[in-house]
Amino acid sequence: MNLSRTSLRAQIKDILLARILNGEYAPGYRLIELQIAQEFGTSQAPVRESLRELEALGFVESTPYRGTRVRNVTKTELIEAYAVRAALEEVAARAAASYFKGNVGALELKLADMQREADNGDLYELGRHDFEFHRLIVEASANKVLQDVWKSLRIETHVLISAMTIKIDPHEVVEVHRLLIEALASGDGERAGTLIRQHLELFGKLIMQEK
Repeated sequence: MNLSRTSLRAQIKDILLARILNGEYAPGYRLIELQIAQEFGTSQAPVRESLRELEALGFVESTPYRGTRVRNVTKTELIEAYAVRAALEEVAARAAASYFKGNVGALELKLADMQREADNGDLYELGRHDFEFHRLIVEASANKVLQDVWKSLRIETHVLISAMTIKIDPHEVVEVHRLLIEALASGDGERAGTLIRQHLELFGKLIMQEK
């Protein structure tokens, strides 16, 4: 099957990201465009675009004369990001409750995706749907400043790393999101804010306990 350039770029990015998350590419590992292009039988253009996306996500960094290398995302960075994120998303959930009252179809679709991946044991895909679930809430807050700060935290990076490293039952994660939907569906912003903050603070504590 002939893939479009966009599809090829996305596929290469996902494969490289999976290798970073599973430790095949350790922090400091150099990603060489030409070698990757040869591996996938393509030109360097889609590889370059894939690496740019990974850099925007915070998984790799490019420096003059050293090329592109896998970035080391530290435990401290994750803990600090979760603390800030918990505060931001509590505000977002409270503000988004009026939008979602009786209108949680988009969230329920994401929850179904999360449930499927939890049942399949695919933590990577679970993490991706988890990120999208939270993004919907942040966007529904209609708070532009909050949205900009949230995006600056590289949330997707932290969610995917957490999904692959933190020891927690994925079905427990799904259940928390189910309770969150119930609160938002009823317009209970206070409960939704409390639930989302407790959920994110728990992840911060679990990261702190990781060796």
